[in-house]
Amino acid sequence: MIAKTDTLSIGTLFRTFWGKVLITWGLTLMETAFFALMPLMIGHSIDGLLSGDLQPFQFLIAMFVLVLIVATGRRIYDTRAYGTMRVELGKAQAARSAQDPVSIANARVLMGRELVDFLEDTAPKTMTALVQVVASVVILLSFHGTLALSSGGSAIAILVIYALFSRSFFRANAALNEQSENQVSVLESKSPKQIAAYFPGLRRQEVRLSDTESLVYGLIFAVLMTMVAFNLWFAATQSGASAGDIFAIVTYSTQFLEAAVTLPFALQNLKRLREITHRINRSGRALVGEGK
Repeated sequence: MIAKTDTLSIGTLFRTFWGKVLITWGLTLMETAFFALMPLMIGHSIDGLLSGDLQPFQFLIAMFVLVLIVATGRRIYDTRAYGTMRVELGKAQAARSAQDPVSIANARVLMGRELVDFLEDTAPKTMTALVQVVASVVILLSFHGTLALSSGGSAIAILVIYALFSRSFFRANAALNEQSENQVSVLESKSPKQIAAYFPGLRRQEVRLSDTESLVYGLIFAVLMTMVAFNLWFAATQSGASAGDIFAIVTYSTQFLEAAVTLPFALQNLKRLREITHRINRSGRALVGEGK
């Protein structure tokens, strides 16, 4: 249960439901470890099958079975664990927003669910991405230092790109949330003038946020696709790698691309949640103070 004096935040949810969170995250990391090793195992299987050695292929099949069991079990457990968190968070928000206008209370309940969404979806994806990034760089290093340097350099570049736009993301999210809190009251007014003004305003904030995201991710993808192209060229023409090794190098490079994109997305999400946490606790703090 969430205490009445607790700040509604990701930290509070983690402290209250730490057992459920650690189980889901542990299963996620186990699944990630299997996927991180999979391209390397596939590469060894290719070379093994070409030379008549079935053992690497048999290990690969065994890994597929383990991944299937772990991934299915995690998804079954996740739905129940995070569903419980949403129920408790919704009850806590409803109790603290009893004296707020319905428009604001409704918007903040919907925003609050994003805190649970972060623990259920974004945080595991971020952990998975970090594992994949580290594993990709280490395995690429085992093939050639230049491949690892190419990947590591691109990771630094995309974090710099995101940092340059960090404040813009925060301001755009704050403006969009402010607009969302007014939706129910605008609709309740039944004023054609207010309604006509509200939805274009909402669209402007959504477009502003989307344009910022598009620019940032366009720059990030340009950096990462350049890295993948360079690694493919280097593996095929400069490293003397076998067919299986080239497959593994290209796969880990593209896996690095997919994982690296997740990291700035997680940072953006944290920016949004920081603003949401401040917003949904406004009424909560006031009510606690009145109770004292």
